Amino acid sequence: MDSIQPVELWQDEGTSGCPQEGFSCSPDSSELVQECLNQFKVTGTQLRQIQASLLGSMEQALRGQASPTAAVRMLPTYVWSTPHGTEQGDFVVLELGATGASLRVLWVTLTGTEGHRIEPQSQEFLIPQEVMLGPGQQLFDFAARCLSEFLDALPVGNQSLQLGFNFSFPCHQTGLDRSTLIYWTKGFRCSGVEGQDVVQLLRDAIERQGAYSIDVVAVVNDTVGTMMGCEPGSEPCEVGLVVDTGTNACYMEEARHVAVLDEDRGRVCVSIEWGSFGDDEALGPVLTTFDHILDQESVNPGAQRFEKMIGGLYLGELVRQVLAHLAQHGILFGGCTSPALLSQGSILLEHVAEMEDPLAGTARVHAILQDLGLSPGASDAKLVQHVCVAVCTRAAQLCAAALAAVLTHLQHSREQQALQIAVATGGRVFERHSRRLLEETLAPFRLKHEQLAMVQAQMREAMAKGLQGEASSLRMLPTYVRATPDGSERGDFLALDLGGTNFRVLLVHVATEGVEITSQVYSIPECVAQGSGQQLFDHIVDCILDFQQKHGLSGQSLPLGFTFSFPCRQLGLDQGILLNWTKGFNASDCEGQDVVCLLREALARRQAVKLNVVAIVNDTVGTMMSCGYEDPRCEVGLIVGTGTNACYMEELRNVAGVAGSSGHMCINMEWGAFGDDGSLDMLSTCFDASVDQASINPGKQRFEKMISGMYLGEIVRHILLHLTSLGVLFRGQQIQLLQTRDIFKTKFLSEIESDSLALRQVRAILEDLGLPLTSDDALIVLEVCQAVSQRAAQLCGAGVAAVVEKIRENRGLEELTVSVGVDGTLYKLHPHFSRLVAATVQELAPHCVVTFLQSEDGSGKGAALVTAVACRLARLARV
Repeated sequence: MDSIQPVELWQDEGTSGCPQEGFSCSPDSSELVQECLNQFKVTGTQLRQIQASLLGSMEQALRGQASPTAAVRMLPTYVWSTPHGTEQGDFVVLELGATGASLRVLWVTLTGTEGHRIEPQSQEFLIPQEVMLGPGQQLFDFAARCLSEFLDALPVGNQSLQLGFNFSFPCHQTGLDRSTLIYWTKGFRCSGVEGQDVVQLLRDAIERQGAYSIDVVAVVNDTVGTMMGCEPGSEPCEVGLVVDTGTNACYMEEARHVAVLDEDRGRVCVSIEWGSFGDDEALGPVLTTFDHILDQESVNPGAQRFEKMIGGLYLGELVRQVLAHLAQHGILFGGCTSPALLSQGSILLEHVAEMEDPLAGTARVHAILQDLGLSPGASDAKLVQHVCVAVCTRAAQLCAAALAAVLTHLQHSREQQALQIAVATGGRVFERHSRRLLEETLAPFRLKHEQLAMVQAQMREAMAKGLQGEASSLRMLPTYVRATPDGSERGDFLALDLGGTNFRVLLVHVATEGVEITSQVYSIPECVAQGSGQQLFDHIVDCILDFQQKHGLSGQSLPLGFTFSFPCRQLGLDQGILLNWTKGFNASDCEGQDVVCLLREALARRQAVKLNVVAIVNDTVGTMMSCGYEDPRCEVGLIVGTGTNACYMEELRNVAGVAGSSGHMCINMEWGAFGDDGSLDMLSTCFDASVDQASINPGKQRFEKMISGMYLGEIVRHILLHLTSLGVLFRGQQIQLLQTRDIFKTKFLSEIESDSLALRQVRAILEDLGLPLTSDDALIVLEVCQAVSQRAAQLCGAGVAAVVEKIRENRGLEELTVSVGVDGTLYKLHPHFSRLVAATVQELAPHCVVTFLQSEDGSGKGAALVTAVACRLARLARV
């Protein structure tokens, strides 16, 4: 046992957590500020001394050797086991003292099924000040009335009810339902209760109320309740820690170590009552002048010294004392104070949490200070934030030292080299800290109107430069598609669709009744995809020949449209130079060649095939044309799937390098590369940077990597890893599977955010990934997914807004009515993506009435319609 090292939860010497940069003072003022904040600095040596002192007090109290002035009490709670997940039934819970001046009643249903949870119903009641300080019978009668009022709203009838009493004050328990109040804390001072069994007092009040048959089965404090409410995970949850109005901890102790029980088997939950630690002067070296003032002005001077340095009831008061001191010495607020600043209790935990939060900005700090009747100057807000950080950092370090003492004791008593245990945490201080960390993490994903408008403006600028052939992250490639369908197109057309390991041949019949499609899928063997270019295009032509023979088309010379979903530079409607292969293709002698020529040469080698290759099309243009046949107002194409891109009908006069000054031409924006010039850097997060660096093309396709399905799951995975490292998720346990790249698929975002899924189903999805989470974890993961997908949809919407506004201004219209054809699995399958895109477009382009149409088979049908429109225009030209 001697080789086991004490558990430490803090940094080494000199860790203060109190950064001083960001404000300036005169030399004398700076010295006073430093003196104030240095009082809250706790060194590693002091924290280790506190850990050792608390550990000694705990072990002394367990042996029954504690003196009447014991630092901690180590009270057995008669809770002999933690939950194993099979408990079931309906229970009523009455919470008194957990959150200060309020009382809460809950109806809890346990299903007995692991992983299946029904959220409790609850109601909170504020306790009047006169009840907190009046006779004890008045307090318990108030509690009984609140209990009846809550149950009146439920279909309880005459059934007998079992009640658990959460009584969050120091008590001496002699049984699970017998608990004597030792003394009041947290601002309560009801007479006639100390030294009495609080369970019996509650039973008497319920009997006086006479409304319901209620059996008080157990009494616990909030710390025990926190531990018992911890949902089963990969490690046993045997420690409870609460930092709320007050603070305390409990843990499962070996019964043989608790002298007062005279038991030698099993474990029992022990409440440490560590809020009173330091009442014997153990905390003397880290007590500040402000702690002494606060203690003297409290309702219980000299008691609960540790709690007064950590509990939420006191942190605001410590901050107030420091601010008043600095103001009275002329350092803050121009040397002016206010009645509120000098009044006890005017700064609350909520104020401290908001002022400490760097994301709230100085505006929120100014607002809180002004509500206190103060007139903060330009540098005051920063200094106030530093005071809040100093007070809260010390509280966190002291709490960590105390928890380290508990874990060290468990490690020693169980003789374990490596202690594997989970700690359940609760209370507003913890919740606000975790919430702040979550909000800090997700804040960069919550884009403001100004940021989206900036993206829109930058895209407009990049579009204009790209159209003129200037350096731009948008290539703005002419497609030589000069018109959208007008409904008069007729005839039979062939379409080819090459964009992956499968290749499709389609017969598209365009008639008065609509479009009829017959298609067949052919595989592209890997040896063909990576062989010679001639072998690849001969294989394509062989597939066309097979299709013609099967559908009675042999010998017919049909117009053909070729969807070729690889990067190309078009020189005409039927000319496309392959820039580079992607998607596993690597056929030789193709890059830098006109793929239409390669196809025509292959057709010539198979003289039985007579076809007229009219157009080469990418999938975005095909999407626009497919929807354009149904709606002539469709002049924009959008793909949001594995990748993302857009196209639109531009005025020909704006397209440099293409002859002609009238009419229109479809422009392939290749907008996935938007921002590759650094223009999106201010919106990029560290998580985006991680995903980008791990990709096959670092620094490229930056817009696509913030929007499309190939990347969103990876962004979420990196955020979850970060939140786990902060202890916000999964109890801080590093989960190996989450370290695996691409393990979190983008389809999970769609499933998790589905309104039709209950929270337990969300948990099931995540548990399939090996993530042992609680309901709170599931809610956090849901919020992360929502933030990432919302940013993606808003950025996409900002891009569409830039496009439709350009079309409107091109045509000099006060209002534009236009449709956007959309394809892609992310857009179609995500439950909220399409709505968020539309809402963003409406916000940023208020003078455009935009309708979104989902494309059906844009890559096949669209290619045929590009061909059909080209044939129609050719006929008109001949006439």
